[in-house]
Amino acid sequence: MEMVKLSKFRGKMVVLYFYPKDNTPGCTLQAIEFSDLAEEFNALDTVILGVSRDDCISHAGFRDEHGLAVNLLSDEDGKVCEKYDVWQEKEKDGVKKMGIVRSTFIIDKEGILRYVEYGVIPPSHAAEILKLIKELSCKSQ
Repeated sequence: MEMVKLSKFRGKMVVLYFYPKDNTPGCTLQAIEFSDLAEEFNALDTVILGVSRDDCISHAGFRDEHGLAVNLLSDEDGKVCEKYDVWQEKEKDGVKKMGIVRSTFIIDKEGILRYVEYGVIPPSHAAEILKLIKELSCKSQ
């Protein structure tokens, strides 16, 4: 329930992932997989931030219902989604509408964007990101 700025995490790696909606199958799977690996990410000095347009109350219920260990951020007005170009037209069953394209960004300890992936497919994605964090951590030492 507080404003979050990425600069707060300077000195840590940040995994910033955008997802369409709390409590939907793919979003739940993705959040659980990141949560299951939270200790490993923490050991690599990495913070995980999940962002959707759901409000904070929805995030709290989602977090509590699934025992999530990731930080969930609300972007109700969509400004952050627009900055990261994840608010895009999507088509489902022949109907076009705007929505969040599932996407992941890795920002290094100096605040430099090191990795971008749009159109993420949730199963095993968290493990793939953990592997990338390990590789980036080795390169920066």
